[in-house]
Amino acid sequence: MSPTLDLAVFSGQHALHAVDETGALRWRVRHACWGSPCSSHHESYEEYAGTGEHRCPDRGSCWISADGSTVWAHVRTPLPDDAEPEHDEEWLVIDAADGRILGRASTGTAAAGSHHVPHPDVGQMGLSIGEGQDGVPLRWGRWDGVRLTVTSIGDDDRCLIDVSPSGRLFLTVAHDQGDLAVHRLPDGAVLHEIAADQLQSNPQPPSDTAEEPYWDYRCGFVDERTVIASAEENDEEYGRPQHWLIDAAQGEVLGQVEYPMPVSESPMALGDGTWLTCGEDPFQLLLWSLPVEHQVPSSSTGDSAAE
Repeated sequence: MSPTLDLAVFSGQHALHAVDETGALRWRVRHACWGSPCSSHHESYEEYAGTGEHRCPDRGSCWISADGSTVWAHVRTPLPDDAEPEHDEEWLVIDAADGRILGRASTGTAAAGSHHVPHPDVGQMGLSIGEGQDGVPLRWGRWDGVRLTVTSIGDDDRCLIDVSPSGRLFLTVAHDQGDLAVHRLPDGAVLHEIAADQLQSNPQPPSDTAEEPYWDYRCGFVDERTVIASAEENDEEYGRPQHWLIDAAQGEVLGQVEYPMPVSESPMALGDGTWLTCGEDPFQLLLWSLPVEHQVPSSSTGDSAAE
């Protein structure tokens, strides 16, 4: 969805579709089919109805830039007009106004699925690509108005989760969910790693098969200095969810969040000092804020990331 809510872009099995606020199609970009091993450019459902590879296809993703000018999309190629068709996966930068492809680059991946993580700089974007048990390649894209440059970060074993409000830090969770890490941009260097097994566990009944705590993939920056994360440990069976606050600048666990009422689901950090959870009723949405002593003044946001 665009910042002005006048454009929505959907990533499909065979094409990207952009629609305006009335639901009318503004543009479409066709690409090779995500059904494996199919790579056709289907025009209609009837072309592949009933075929097994299309029942549970792989998938790409897309995101509109912070200023609404471009769309970033992870697709399977070749595209219909490619002179030399090659089977690949590519990252596209598209003009949001008319669907023109402005830049493209290979991701060198074999996705089961992917998701974008936006950066406040409209010329940057993060892409996390799930390859099942084979790993989670992390790609960082930079668009200078002429060329799209794609950089690989890490060893294809970390899932990209969130970018800090300043854009100077980002957050990942290990593929096995054993630790989460705070990274520095632009080079992706790891500043801090926080292991899940250091956390105090929920009380559990004696069991030889009790699981060790592990980080949930849904976590994020409450503000520039503070991360909120969920430590999953069969919470539905053993009690309330465990949400933890972490000092992103020091890599220290500040403590477990003690809610005054039952909550459910993992937290959704909003980057402005607040986060969302569901109430005991999953259809109830609750907004939470940090205690005053933990809040980062807006005037010091730029400095806090460098401490």
